[in-house]
Amino acid sequence: MAYRNFDDAQLSRRSLLRGGAWLTAGAAMSGLPGGSMALAHSKAADWPMVSKLVDKYVSEGKVANMAAALGWGDRDPLLIAQGTLAIGGATPAGMDSLYRIYSMTKPVTGMATMMLIDEGKLGLDQPLAETLPAFSKMMVQKTYDGSVTDLVPAERPITIRHLLTHTAGLGYSIIQKGPIREQYVKYGVVPGQVTRLPIPGLGREEAIRGLDKFANNLAQLPLVLQPGSKWSYSVSLDLLGRVIEVASGMSFDEYLRTQIFEPAGMNSTFFRVPKSEVPRLTTNYGIMGGTPLPLDPAGASIYLDDPAFPFGGAGLVSSPRDYDRFLKMLLGYGEIDGKRVMSEAAVKLGTSNLLPETAVTKGTWVEGQGFGAGGRVTDGSFGWGGAAGTVAFVNYPAKLRASIYTQYMPSEAYPIHEGFPNAVQADLAAMMGA
Repeated sequence: MAYRNFDDAQLSRRSLLRGGAWLTAGAAMSGLPGGSMALAHSKAADWPMVSKLVDKYVSEGKVANMAAALGWGDRDPLLIAQGTLAIGGATPAGMDSLYRIYSMTKPVTGMATMMLIDEGKLGLDQPLAETLPAFSKMMVQKTYDGSVTDLVPAERPITIRHLLTHTAGLGYSIIQKGPIREQYVKYGVVPGQVTRLPIPGLGREEAIRGLDKFANNLAQLPLVLQPGSKWSYSVSLDLLGRVIEVASGMSFDEYLRTQIFEPAGMNSTFFRVPKSEVPRLTTNYGIMGGTPLPLDPAGASIYLDDPAFPFGGAGLVSSPRDYDRFLKMLLGYGEIDGKRVMSEAAVKLGTSNLLPETAVTKGTWVEGQGFGAGGRVTDGSFGWGGAAGTVAFVNYPAKLRASIYTQYMPSEAYPIHEGFPNAVQADLAAMMGA
């Protein structure tokens, strides 16, 4: 069961899965000579602003816990963490605690797609209809979020590039309004899940079961924008899960497990949390009037159920250690601990700006920036954030990987998506005497 909102003032639709207004510290990092060497012997005292951020949120009772993982090159990460898995609990949060990473799933799906492009099983500018024929004759709303019957034909085919960069013209039930949103709900094209709890005022929207059915239903609905015309947050990374299945001949979750998670040593990343791992699952909180209230308790989490399908846009639960390994693999241009997971070319392309020249970003979350395979690209950085207070990125000039984890909704209740990269930037500048 997917859920919508307490009320629009407290838990907005777009907050459920959004990556947030994520900023990088790339400009400052890339300007620091020898920046990566400053991190070689990093310790918590070297990161006073990050430590202050973590301490502040936990000590003030805004969140149950917060954990930041910072590392450079191929070295082990430094953990700065405070708090317990649940408010009032006894188990401290740490590198192996499990967090709902929501839209931080998107870069994982993006890199899986890049692997298939690298293998020649997909093409970056290949029409989607060559893999999923149901998308061959798409229609587009004449007015954005307007009538679902007043339509015009798509001016160009949707491509794999469009799906990777949110420029396919697809909608999102957390973004759209009016009749088109109602259609997305009616057809079960509502990827993402929040809670089992019957919380008053929290709308319930059921996703159709099966990634193939999700794709087929999505193909029946009009696009909200012309393909390639504008960056617009969408279900495109969820749809790529189905593309990956068809191109690889494997189920999407199996492809991720065998081609990325196992080779990269990520043994704590799941679409469904096994019962044996519940003791390290965090509780997710809804922020109501400034107070965190249990939204998805660990012991009764919706992530203990089989999802309607593996949500490639927002479905993963992972640990700071595991996601740091994903970042470490990206920073190593596809190699981690001497083992190659992806080709260097695939990583370099996937972390570069893939936005089509025709796409406008003005007025969007990525205005003035680039977008790669499921993540923001700016100043040598690549990454994205999650709806429940997580952020992760790599910065190539500084050879840095950085991520932070906590659990609360809506993401805009606290400025962590901006605050964490800014704290990283400030600490790096101080290290270099800037």
